[in-house]
Amino acid sequence: MKYSVIKKVKNHLEIQNMISLPLWPEFMLHDPVAIKYWSKLFEYFPDYQFTLKSEGEYIGMANCIPIYWDKPLEELPEKGWDWVFKKGIDDYENKRKPNILNGLQIAVNKEHQKKGISSIILKEMVNLAKEKGFEKVIIPVRPSLKSLYPLISIDSYINWKREDNLPYDPWLRVHIRFGGKIIKVCHEAMYISGTIKEWEKWTGLRFFESGEYIVKGGLNPVKIDLNNDIGEYVEPNIWVLHEVNN
Repeated sequence: MKYSVIKKVKNHLEIQNMISLPLWPEFMLHDPVAIKYWSKLFEYFPDYQFTLKSEGEYIGMANCIPIYWDKPLEELPEKGWDWVFKKGIDDYENKRKPNILNGLQIAVNKEHQKKGISSIILKEMVNLAKEKGFEKVIIPVRPSLKSLYPLISIDSYINWKREDNLPYDPWLRVHIRFGGKIIKVCHEAMYISGTIKEWEKWTGLRFFESGEYIVKGGLNPVKIDLNNDIGEYVEPNIWVLHEVNN
């Protein structure tokens, strides 16, 4: 496939939103960390956001953020995506020199999925790390089929394998085939809360009593507490490492 990598165009944020927003369940668009920092990602790190274009059409995109990390990767925190996003912003604002590239998102236009484009974007992300002088890329990976098994713990799901001993989850398979290594689970990668009315709006469900509810697109159930008028969702991800061959 012939494609070009697009960076730092005037309306890059709008282009990327056009690709990525339709892919997510509504409640995922209300992560407070993303809401607070998303525009800063393009302000502080324009070189680290890119979109793929082929035959005049935008087919996929990626968002990255560099961070400073001086501990073993096995000590990466449970808070995953939310943590690494805030860390990248904090490191930039406090002038800490980054030494690792983190991948926040890889998204493929709905009309171009299942064509191997995610592998191309992952390759370009690792190439970007190499270009910027980083030796490692870490990604809090959202396993793509975990939402079909919200009652199964992420610790069990991560061990599911196919007959060829590759991960059952197709997004994890992409990473492993590209040379990625699973580091660990981050059980609290995202935290999203809202009122009961907000969760009913986001999910299209009615909540008549407190308890745990399965919602479309959720990797875990949502905990609904009517007495305190709050619904809480904690999303697990999986830390994956890609070594950069310099």
